[in-house]
Amino acid sequence: MTVWTPVADFDAAYDNSAAVPGSAAIIAELPRLAAAYREAAGVRGFAEFDIPYGPHERHRLDLFRPDRDTPAGLVVYVHGGYWKALDKSVWSHLARGARDNGFAVAVPSYRLAPEARVAEIGEDVARAIVYAAGLVAGPIRLVGHSAGGHLVARQIASDSPLPAPVMSRIDLVVPISGLSDLRPIRRTRMNDVLRIDEREAQAESPALLEPVVDCRIEAVVGADELPELRRQTDALASAWAGLGARITATELPGTHHFDVVESLGQASGRLSRLLTGGAPL
Repeated sequence: MTVWTPVADFDAAYDNSAAVPGSAAIIAELPRLAAAYREAAGVRGFAEFDIPYGPHERHRLDLFRPDRDTPAGLVVYVHGGYWKALDKSVWSHLARGARDNGFAVAVPSYRLAPEARVAEIGEDVARAIVYAAGLVAGPIRLVGHSAGGHLVARQIASDSPLPAPVMSRIDLVVPISGLSDLRPIRRTRMNDVLRIDEREAQAESPALLEPVVDCRIEAVVGADELPELRRQTDALASAWAGLGARITATELPGTHHFDVVESLGQASGRLSRLLTGGAPL
């Protein structure tokens, strides 16, 4: 049994950048990798960029289509950034694996805190999923990293902002390094921006809600991540398995918070094979 140490410093407990040596250089490289993939996709004509799914300037998504007439389904990748940073342009290259395996991949941006509250951000993600679902037929697989892990899990929990016809198409959800319980976030300095209050923490924490979609759920976290990120992943799996959900939690050996998603960028990568072929981790 894993023994979890009580949190003494909540800011340090959730500071992913400080926990990974060289994180600044890793993060700085991501936009270059993403831009190179978008350029190649544009030249080859299999991508559509900045598709509006709502009225806000950040209500935009990129759609990468496979080299086949009919996609095998739709993957939606939801980025992280603690609900207050980054956008779709940083992560385009992570669409490669699922796209090369025959799926269309939507990568949306969404409004950020403090302009939007966490619940409103969840509504943005739902709107993006609905719009992309109207463009691509077949099963829907959701994958999100960090805050994005929270956001995809929230889509299949109590009072989901998704409409029933779209929820019925979801057959796999992969929260990666997700935040399943928002209550500890209220004790960090970043809550000055997020403004999560007690009511919202209760209402928007997947681990405190019930799963409402009967789909496979693979919660993933890097084995070298902060203990709180590992605990949050374990907490979701424990809570939802106890409610009958088909959920497992897996720690990927040798991966930290920023490289745990890298295998999404290769067709043969572990996470790509999971997303598109159901391959076990």
